[in-house]
This record gives sequence, structure tokens and C-alpha cells, in this order.
Amino acid sequence: MKVLFIANRFPYPPFRGDKLKIYNLCKRLSAKHELHLICFSENASDLQYKAELENIYKSITIVPLPKLKSYANVLLGLFGKLPLQVNYFKSRRFQLALNQLLKQETFDAIHVQHLRMAQFAQQIQSTYTILDLPDAFSLYWKRRLQVPRNVLSKVLDAIESKRVIAYEKAILNDFDLNLVCSKEDLTFLKQHHTVDHIALLPNGVDTDVFKSNNHDYTHNETLLFTGNMDYAPNVDAVHYFCKDILPIIHAHKPNVKFIIAGQRPIDSVKQLANKHVEVTGFIPELSTMYNQASVVVAPLRFGAGTQNKVLEAMSMGIPVVC
Repeated sequence: MKVLFIANRFPYPPFRGDKLKIYNLCKRLSAKHELHLICFSENASDLQYKAELENIYKSITIVPLPKLKSYANVLLGLFGKLPLQVNYFKSRRFQLALNQLLKQETFDAIHVQHLRMAQFAQQIQSTYTILDLPDAFSLYWKRRLQVPRNVLSKVLDAIESKRVIAYEKAILNDFDLNLVCSKEDLTFLKQHHTVDHIALLPNGVDTDVFKSNNHDYTHNETLLFTGNMDYAPNVDAVHYFCKDILPIIHAHKPNVKFIIAGQRPIDSVKQLANKHVEVTGFIPELSTMYNQASVVVAPLRFGAGTQNKVLEAMSMGIPVVC
């Protein structure tokens, strides 16, 4: 088959959920199928990795996404009805590049990654279209609204959740097939949006990287949390753990250390660092961090889909509490 992948981010290095999924999926599909890619790039540094993807894709089209333009789109979007995250990725330049690609090539299928990218393919009728959702966004927002947050965040969350739920319900019908990564998300979407053309594409783990390596189960002094530390569920999780759970652990095990390993930690996460809490920032080889952990914790209070951090730890034989 000849398949076009539409992605919201340049899928390399595969260090975050959306990049990780599309990179590994395409890496394996490329062995038997002809794949093409069109995606956004938020940083010029992405271009240095283009050669890494040329072994997977026959053609790669990269469209710059200036952050100032995205921020302007979000501000203007406050006065509209579309979700702000959809406005963030609005791009006439991307749409024109996609249209040109569709004129030049004929594809058997178009695989669109993420709800926010659906806007570019929702009108395509001539080719089989697939919308791959990282999770059920309506379920994500339902849970997010239940978590205590400041007043401004609650107001913005309420606005965005209503828009996302309405947009998700409408957009699912514009695609021939919709995909989610967990049975819970699948059931939720079927019940709440009365759609049947939806299927399960589970997340997976690269077992060549995340494999059992004579893990030491005897020590019990290192707790590990991994993830992108500018992602709201992860930020909430580490704050919740440090405030409500770690003190209880320290009452019984005073030397236990909590390591927060993940790229782009925001200031409120960095401020958690003390003699018991380490904030590492970006770690190139997360498998080494897992091997040093006694237990991996995933104290997420909201979110949806499947957590790669849990799958990776389990693949390596590391005990997990979540």
C-alpha cells in the first residue's frame, strides 16, 4: 500500500508520546509499504534529523510552524468556536502543501495523527482517511475538569472542554476510520458520540530498547517518574505525589529519593527539587533511568489513552505503582 502520514510534529527523535508512536509505527510499516510524510516543524533543529527518516519515508514534506503565528491563532481563536489547540495548528501554508502533494501523488490511504490535524483532511473524499487519536479527548477533558486548579485555569478548561467535545463528535464522522489506543477510550467514544467506525490500535514498546537487564530488585530507595514535564497531567502528577504521597513514604523510609526524569520541566516542576527530589531534565536513554529505579510511579489524576511510561517500565520488568 501507498500511505500518506499527516503529523503534527516532526517524528524524530522519538522522545515523546506522539513522536514515539508514529515513528515506531512507520518504522515497521515501511518494511512492506510505501510511506510518505507531511508534518510541521516548530524548530529548525528538526531538519538535522531528516536523514534518519529517509529510510522510512519515500518523501518528506516539512512545513514550518512559527510559534508567534500559533500564539496569534490561539488569541484570535478565543472569539471563535474551534478548540484552541486546533487553532494553534491552523496553517494555510500546510493546507496548500498538502493539496499540492495530493495532486502529485495517489495514495491508498491517508493516516492523520491527532485530533488537531484533522482539519487538514476532513474534506478529502477520494482517498480512504484514518484519524489516529492519542486518546479520547472528551474523556481527557472530563477528568481534567474534576482536578482542583486555579480559577483562570478552570475558566479556560471549561471553554476548551466544551469546544473539544463538540469538535470531536463532529470530526469523527468525516473520516472512514478512527483509531484509539485503549479499550476504555474506545467504549467511551462509542457511547458518547454513537460512532461505530472506530477501532483499537494499542500503544507498544520497542523491546530492543526497553528490555529486562538483570534488574536489581533488592534495593528500595529510588522512585522514578518519567514523561514530558510541560504536559499538564504529568505536571499535576508530580506535584500531587510530592505533596500528598512522598511525605507518607518518608515517614517509613526517610532515605527514599524521587526522581522526575523528562524533557522541558516547567518552573513549578523545577521548584520541587530538594535533597529528596531530583529533576533531571532531558534524558537521552530513559532505559538507563528505569534500570536504576526501585519502583516506577505513575500518579496521574487525569488523562486518557495508555501511558507509555507504564508500558516501558513493565517491559523492563520494573515494578510499577499507578
